[in-house]
Amino acid sequence: MTFTMTVIAAIFGIATETWHLFEEAAPYLFLGFGVAALLDMVVPEDKIVTHLGASAGKFKSVLKASLVGVPIPLCSCGVIPAAISLKKKGASNGAILSFLISTPETGTDSIAITYALLDPIMTVFRPLAAFVTALGAGIANNLLIRDEKTSALTNLITPSTLPNTLTCDTSCNCCIEEHDSESGNIQKITGAIRYAYVELLGDIVRWLIVGFVLAGIISYMIPEELIRTYLGGGAFSMFLMLLIGFPLYICATASTPLAAALLAKGMSPGTAFVFLLAGPATNTATITVVTRFLGKKVAAVYLIMIAVFALLFGHLLDFIYFKLGIDARFIVGNASDILPDYVKTFFAIVLTLLITYSLYKRRKGNSCGN
Repeated sequence: MTFTMTVIAAIFGIATETWHLFEEAAPYLFLGFGVAALLDMVVPEDKIVTHLGASAGKFKSVLKASLVGVPIPLCSCGVIPAAISLKKKGASNGAILSFLISTPETGTDSIAITYALLDPIMTVFRPLAAFVTALGAGIANNLLIRDEKTSALTNLITPSTLPNTLTCDTSCNCCIEEHDSESGNIQKITGAIRYAYVELLGDIVRWLIVGFVLAGIISYMIPEELIRTYLGGGAFSMFLMLLIGFPLYICATASTPLAAALLAKGMSPGTAFVFLLAGPATNTATITVVTRFLGKKVAAVYLIMIAVFALLFGHLLDFIYFKLGIDARFIVGNASDILPDYVKTFFAIVLTLLITYSLYKRRKGNSCGN
């Protein structure tokens, strides 16, 4: 009986922590998806391809790819079809690499949830680091490695040649509707809203749930001493988080509640930031695609540059917090205190309904491939 009561108490405690984190993030997540809807409405995908394709210079396209990728809310799975489109349009490998890094590392939704669950320093630092990492990787690739001179590689890139983990299986953003073909402002607005709050939310919904539940488990069950001992800062902590983040599939938005829970338990800001940069940008499937279609040398530049910049920015962030005399444990989530509790609860309920609807739509098979 005691064991049963302990299990029930643990489940209740984890659920309470998970819901609390979700409430804190909900208004900002809702805002982030709203900005994504606006971007989808005013920045068509074909315009992005035009600016990063063959007509743009190698270094100019890298700069543009790094900038363009920052606000676009695509996960490391959903960014692959867009990157392939760029390759087929003649974009340089450097531009593609920059796009593959800056896009999944951050986005309007993850920036919003970073402000809600972390703090303003992280909120500014995250997109800045994503941009610099992407720019550095693209430039390094263009300086060190020549692009393929033949078009054979581009001709080989078709949806059928992609690994199963990245084909259109209702978990990737590969069936975005052509909203530009819709006539009238009302259709454009409703199409953009549907894209953001149904399709985009559906793309990350499973990992979003996993992220919040894991954050709830960490908040309730993991002792602070354990986190402070092994992840309290320094080169070893950051390298450990790098090894964890590289093969892991997790989107930028879902990684944020995990980082918040670990920070609250004593993880250093820099160590958390290494995870926030490396986790969303890489996973085994993306690494496989980069290796297969862009080559082993490009894949090596991709991984090395992410690792180098993640560690550099991690140490820099720890230094900033130390110089400012800020203990991250006591400021995590403080930014969201400006909103009344009833507003947080309202948006949490609205998002819960939208998540339920997205899961229902995917279960019914009304998205990709049908």
